[in-house]
Amino acid sequence: MSRTSRTTLSRSRTALIAAGALVAAAAGSAAAAAPFGTSAAAAAGCTVDYKIQNQWNGGLTASVSVKNLGAAISGWQLQWSFSGGEKVSQGWNATVSQSGTAVTAKDAGYNAALATGSSATFGFNATGNGNSTVPATFKLNGVTCDGGTTGPTDPPDPTDPPAGERADNPYQGAKVYVNPEWSANAAAEPGGSRVANQPTGVWLDRIAAIEGANGGMGLRDHLDEALTQKGSGELVVQLVIYNLPGRDCSALASNGELGPTEIGRYKSEYIDPIAAILADEKYAGLRIVTTVEIDSLPNLVTNAGGRPTATPECDVMKANGNYQKGVGYALNKLGDAPNVYNYIDAGHHGWIGWDDNFGPTADIFKEAATTEGATVDDVHGFITNTANYGATTEDHFSIDDTVNGTSVRQSKWIDWNRYTDEQSYAQAFRNELVSVGFNSDIGMLIDTSRNGWGGAGRPTGPGATTNVDTYVDGGRYDRRIHLGNWCNQAGAGLGERPQAAPAAGIDAYVWMKPPGESDGSSKEIPNDEGKGFDRMCDPTYEGNARNGNNMSGALPDAPVSGKWFSAQFQELMKNAYPAL
Repeated sequence: MSRTSRTTLSRSRTALIAAGALVAAAAGSAAAAAPFGTSAAAAAGCTVDYKIQNQWNGGLTASVSVKNLGAAISGWQLQWSFSGGEKVSQGWNATVSQSGTAVTAKDAGYNAALATGSSATFGFNATGNGNSTVPATFKLNGVTCDGGTTGPTDPPDPTDPPAGERADNPYQGAKVYVNPEWSANAAAEPGGSRVANQPTGVWLDRIAAIEGANGGMGLRDHLDEALTQKGSGELVVQLVIYNLPGRDCSALASNGELGPTEIGRYKSEYIDPIAAILADEKYAGLRIVTTVEIDSLPNLVTNAGGRPTATPECDVMKANGNYQKGVGYALNKLGDAPNVYNYIDAGHHGWIGWDDNFGPTADIFKEAATTEGATVDDVHGFITNTANYGATTEDHFSIDDTVNGTSVRQSKWIDWNRYTDEQSYAQAFRNELVSVGFNSDIGMLIDTSRNGWGGAGRPTGPGATTNVDTYVDGGRYDRRIHLGNWCNQAGAGLGERPQAAPAAGIDAYVWMKPPGESDGSSKEIPNDEGKGFDRMCDPTYEGNARNGNNMSGALPDAPVSGKWFSAQFQELMKNAYPAL
């Protein structure tokens, strides 16, 4: 369970995804590398934008956009040759084949027609040695691309931001906003000053939070403070958009204020006021990152439709479609501001990493991102592990390991999942999202606020090879009782500090969940925020189907979700990795 491009934007991420990435132009028979973050063209009657988005010793991921500048065509083939021994292994949005060094990308049928001035974009994975370069020559339907003709371009969407306004990676070269309210709570704790200057997300988890609930800072207060912190440089503000109708349908601790059918209130009383504030010219110089509606969409895959984990609440939301409508509306309205970067919550590896969840979840994200006026161009990326505890990397075992002939996937901990940690999941899920139609330059965020798992018990090497379970259990950093445990986990620690572009395809490690804020109460506590009591937050609970009927692993004496939990904060500091 949970806790469990638009062409005009020119959002190439090549320099940000991998140090060896290239964006280059091919004109006639010559090619030259262009500076990172630029794109250049090649083509007679066509131009080609060929981006190596991710490159490593063993392979690469590339995105190719071909624009027709000549007469309209009803079917297309783009041809080029590799020079470094590359071999195509997978393609999307085109049929990509290879004979020797020669590569042919043929239209996928639905994108066969290319009017004058229109483009088709596709991508592929290939094996390689880490030194791949941009091909020298491209041919569209047998004609060499040299940019020799011009043609009309599609009119821009009037609500979309001007060309070039958004950064490829908003975190690159920018400071990130430190929430004064969280910082004060952290600094008041013994030893808390060591982390009180770290940036965390601002959670807008109810309508009242927009103006400021219970005397706290409202959205404008935070943005005004962000302008002060910004100074003359760039600054990112992280907002969590979290108030869907019937929110998080099977986790009582995070239930919200809006009923399952109140999509109208969600739009008019929640999203519209936020969008109006973000559109204020006063804040145009800020980079505003939104984490859009954690948990809810994946629930429609894993906790509805007759599965053992299904709940009536999730079936209601699946039937009425208000999760997709709400997310689509939020993406559309918030994405109109040129300085807003929407990242959709993508669960975590211990939830979505299984085969029967992986593809269907990507599909439902695509459905949500193309409803209520939204398009994939309103999505800058995705975030994983929000408010969860999955280790960023597990270094002592891999999914391909075997012990005495038994695959790691068969261990009780992995349980046939295809991923061992958040980073491998985020990178693979990014490729899956591109394959279903999201833009090839999307980036991923990983919430590392509570996944450090340090302290004296942190393993320093692989487990014993007695059997596959001793091997995995002895070597894993993540010391939860079960991957399905999500509430106030005992033994957890602060994880990697927030940083930009830490790995291929990852825009940033972030602390989106403010460390020290509770996931839910250990017992029922009356409140006016609509938050219920989930037994998964009760340390005496013996579990359910979502956590393999194991103990919950939760800390005792926790307040309702979002409230300060001093004992947890102290434990997170004690078990921080890297250590404080």
